[in-house]
Amino acid sequence: MSKIYIQLLIVLFFLSNAMAQIKHSKNSRFKSYKGLIMAGYQGWHNAPEDGAGRGWYHYTSKGKFEPGSTNVDLWAETKEYPKVYKTPFLHADGTPAYLQSAHDASTVDVHFRWMKAYGLDGVFMQRFVAEIRGKSGRNHFNTVLRNALASSRKYGRAISVMYDLSGTRDSVDVPVLINDWKNLVDSMKITSQGNNQTYLYHNGKPLVVLWGVGFNDNRRYTLKDIEKMIDFLKNDPVYGGCSVMLGVPTYWREFGSDTQKDPLLHKLILKADIVHPWTIGRYDTEAAYERYAVVQKSDIQWCLEHKIDYTGVVFPGFSWHNMNPGSPSDQIPRNRGKFFWKQLSTAIKNGAEMLYVAMFDEVDEATAIFKISKNPPVGASKFVAFEEDIPSDYYLYLTGYAGKMLRKQVPFIQEVPLHK
Repeated sequence: MSKIYIQLLIVLFFLSNAMAQIKHSKNSRFKSYKGLIMAGYQGWHNAPEDGAGRGWYHYTSKGKFEPGSTNVDLWAETKEYPKVYKTPFLHADGTPAYLQSAHDASTVDVHFRWMKAYGLDGVFMQRFVAEIRGKSGRNHFNTVLRNALASSRKYGRAISVMYDLSGTRDSVDVPVLINDWKNLVDSMKITSQGNNQTYLYHNGKPLVVLWGVGFNDNRRYTLKDIEKMIDFLKNDPVYGGCSVMLGVPTYWREFGSDTQKDPLLHKLILKADIVHPWTIGRYDTEAAYERYAVVQKSDIQWCLEHKIDYTGVVFPGFSWHNMNPGSPSDQIPRNRGKFFWKQLSTAIKNGAEMLYVAMFDEVDEATAIFKISKNPPVGASKFVAFEEDIPSDYYLYLTGYAGKMLRKQVPFIQEVPLHK
């Protein structure tokens, strides 16, 4: 190969890069995560007749969905869903119990209507790499995301993609994530709906989340694999130009009990725009949370010093008894919203400028904030119900109120507000 030919190839390479154009719109209706309260949106529940061909997906336990065999600890309140499906479960009066499917556009529409009504600014749409590498999972989550995009525009809610790396294999799955993002940008136009679009931007760029960075629970992928993902999302001349939020362990700063002891973790965080510590289950009472609040305050200070943004992660309670029968039912009680509000108010007091609620629709681990049935089925499976005097929409109400407090639209209060 001649020297002139090699030089020509080099020139063509640089010219092609120079001519490459980022495919994202320059702006969005939501220009920054700061001042917003967002939630995680799983969207992974199916019903046999919803057209997805996945059966009672994520409702089942060991392949069965019947009394004594289910994966969920909360039962959704279904009276506002236009389309619901009869289940094998029964209420105390003998009537059949029904559930919704996330595959239905009408279900997603109801959820986004609630977000607007109660003041939740939007959601991070979960995309599980272990799911989207297969056709069935990819088709389902594409349908949910497509419906969510439409509803986010209809109700003026922010939306962002969160890649959950749980179950990701080693470097073989890096292209799965990269190709998926390319497909969303090309076929779904997820970030190119014009400068009034609802995709969440941060620091002037579309925000993409990588969740599961630096945990020490023997995951097959490495920090080097994640670095490739970050570099693509940041630097690719066509599909990059993104802001990145990293979902990291609770004790990421100190390389604590849940964290890989690898300095590369901090290098990756410094490449990102936002750090998102996963705190679910790390404390189980308001008093126990006080100890974590000290850690959080130091985390926020570290982020300020290193010019990285920080989002506080909160959850209303926790239970996974039906998924893990040996565990206690209602493992982390909600305590009439006091547990949730303690986290919300303290995070704001500590200086968090943005909040993440785990989760909007997570009934498996009983962290959902959407409307929960006051009359769940009875029998061999036990479901967590709110206290008798706590309405089904209470946690949506608290979330919206916290958003107003975050933006200083209402006075700061430490006592849990009464539902109006």
